[in-house]
Amino acid sequence: MTLSELYVMLLIGGTVLLASIAAARAAHRVGLPSLLLFLCVGLVAGEDGLGLRFDDAQLAQALGAAALALILVEGGLTTRWRDVRRLLAPAGVLATVGVAISVVVTAAGAHWLLGIDWRLALLIGAIVSSTDAAAVFAVLRALPLPRKVSVLVEAESGFNDAPTIILVLLFSTTAELPGPLPVVGNLLFQLVVGGVLGVAIGWLGVAALRHIALPATGLYPLATVGFGVIAFAAAGALGASGIIAAYLSGLVLGNAKLPHRAATRSFAEGVGWLAQIGLFVMLGLLVDPSELPAAILPALVVGLVLLLLARPVSVLLCLLPFRVPWREQVFISWAGLRGAVPIVLTTFPVVAGVTGARDALNIVFVLVVLFTLLQGPTLPAVARWTRVTRPDALREIQVETAPLDLLDADLLTVSVPPGSRLHGVSVSELRLPHPTVVTLVVRGGSSLVPDRDTVLRAGDELLLITTPRVREAAERRLRAIGRRGRLARWLGEHGAPESEHAGA
Repeated sequence: MTLSELYVMLLIGGTVLLASIAAARAAHRVGLPSLLLFLCVGLVAGEDGLGLRFDDAQLAQALGAAALALILVEGGLTTRWRDVRRLLAPAGVLATVGVAISVVVTAAGAHWLLGIDWRLALLIGAIVSSTDAAAVFAVLRALPLPRKVSVLVEAESGFNDAPTIILVLLFSTTAELPGPLPVVGNLLFQLVVGGVLGVAIGWLGVAALRHIALPATGLYPLATVGFGVIAFAAAGALGASGIIAAYLSGLVLGNAKLPHRAATRSFAEGVGWLAQIGLFVMLGLLVDPSELPAAILPALVVGLVLLLLARPVSVLLCLLPFRVPWREQVFISWAGLRGAVPIVLTTFPVVAGVTGARDALNIVFVLVVLFTLLQGPTLPAVARWTRVTRPDALREIQVETAPLDLLDADLLTVSVPPGSRLHGVSVSELRLPHPTVVTLVVRGGSSLVPDRDTVLRAGDELLLITTPRVREAAERRLRAIGRRGRLARWLGEHGAPESEHAGA
């Protein structure tokens, strides 16, 4: 590659990146998952659009796996263990038994309604049985959902990638359909070994980052993500699940008290976005638009079987022992959006040379696009219809932490959302634990230094300085006032996270 060719590639890459970021903003404004517009950017840049040619399924598979590793490391780093631990059992059952039920029901529908042979039908069923948390929360981030519902969907999506990948690999690499015992044995080996490696490498990373002083702040986020990538690669090299190892290592690292946690989280989110953009644009380039119209009818049939039968049956049977209200079950069933993983998984049978694999790629691509368009915009309406949330429900305040090393203090940023009871409360009435202090209020694009009589308004952004010793107490006090107002303590509200309320 010459220097001139490098300049051209960087120019194209930077343009595509900025176009994708603009697409993400546009998708957020209209309430759609960003993946749809990322895929469109890839289609527009492809052979039938701007002329970029990309048809190497094996390279797409390798790059897709690497991107998924980064996305899942970021997912683990930004997941709170105290929320997930209470829902491990239902999430684990959904991610394993639920996947199996979904695969069988979807494959049966594809076989009997479309005449697809059993091997390819099972492949398609396995490919589309993985849900996508990023797609779900891109639509629902503005909705005041119960924490247990959102965390259950998020945890399920973090765990169910590994079983689906294992099933797709089995169905792609064996000439005949494997029996149930080999499938279960392989699944257990990959999940157990991958899980142990992920947790072990995560704890190794925690010990190293706590006791080794790095020369620059920016190295801590790099090292943290690096441990997640090592977990993914180590598990894959041993024939175990790198996906579950990456997610669990990120979960361990993200919930440990490490230096520069805020910077690490921001860096991981940026890496996750970059991986998603590159992944979806690449998959858009891989698909031939001229082949997609023929896949519309099969995609509709498979998608309807999945949405109206396979997903509801799997959710019902898996959550029945946990006494989850039927309204929440309906919402969780509808919230099973598909995203990056299914399209990446279609490259495995293509690389393996499975008969009909290219048709499966087109079917899954169309299915993801059509049913994201159907489910994404309707999720808020389904949430209201099932009364999982209400238009007048309060939204939880959002608090972020940044370290102030020289003062051994934390800088908190607090958003006052519409409907919060913080509206109308003066700074003195907050009664935050000493030495916590409100240092700045950003209102209407301008900032002001508050005094004791400054009254907070909806839409305000507050900057507070506190210490690690009282930070949790300060956050609880802010949450309590946000829920019940200045008399929260008298009304029995102490600002516990919703996960603690659910366990009470």
